[in-house]
Amino acid sequence: MSADRPLLFFDSGMGGLSVLAATRALLPTAPIVYAADSAGFPYGTRSEAEIAARVPALLGRLVERYRPRLVVIACNTASTIALAAVRAALDMPIVGTVPAIKPAALASDTRVIGVLGTEATVRQPYVDDLAARFAADCTVIRHGSADLVEAAEARLRGDPVNPARFAAALDGLFAQPGGERIDTIVLACTHFPLVEADLAAAAGRPIRFVDGSAGIARRVSALTRGQNWPAAASDGLAVFTRLDDTARSLAPALAARGLSRMVAL
Repeated sequence: MSADRPLLFFDSGMGGLSVLAATRALLPTAPIVYAADSAGFPYGTRSEAEIAARVPALLGRLVERYRPRLVVIACNTASTIALAAVRAALDMPIVGTVPAIKPAALASDTRVIGVLGTEATVRQPYVDDLAARFAADCTVIRHGSADLVEAAEARLRGDPVNPARFAAALDGLFAQPGGERIDTIVLACTHFPLVEADLAAAAGRPIRFVDGSAGIARRVSALTRGQNWPAAASDGLAVFTRLDDTARSLAPALAARGLSRMVAL
């Protein structure tokens, strides 16, 4: 395999940057293509049928154009809905992103954990299955927040964000019955680790936050073990399905993460 073949990260927006950061820590010279479906953002408020149709079609185009060695669906919503369809359609390794309920259950002392994701993610049967398999002795409280996704994107653009927005997202968990006993929260949207410090500040008490980025990075490293990589890191490419002024305003944040080139799909 050519050393120049990239890893392809896919999300509706910028949440996948949290997964990219963890992967770069293990594979620092890996060529990167980061694809954001900005024309479809945000996925968390869209229907399952729309996501199931949109994600495989877009990834088919991206794979044809950029010939990656591996695809990371760096989005919990897309993964819980469309991962099986993408794997059936594409003949290459596909790494998905699922809520980190198992490590959260292992870490919780109170046996009450929160799952903070998008509305589409937290209602998926896949989450029911994860809770039944790995957190059967825990109370699992869920909340979907579309506003927190928008707040994370605003943070990346450098826009001011009212701290009350982070408190409101957490209150969606804490205000539910038993919510006062939550000691561990699964960040079940890849956007949310980008604002973990804001969430910690808004919590008002010690909370352990857990996400799946490190595990995804280890999986990518394992699947590409023994492959050729460039001797040095190169500038990564950010691909947008809609390259408008909102997308262009993200250029400084992308450049700081090694994605210095921006193009439209």
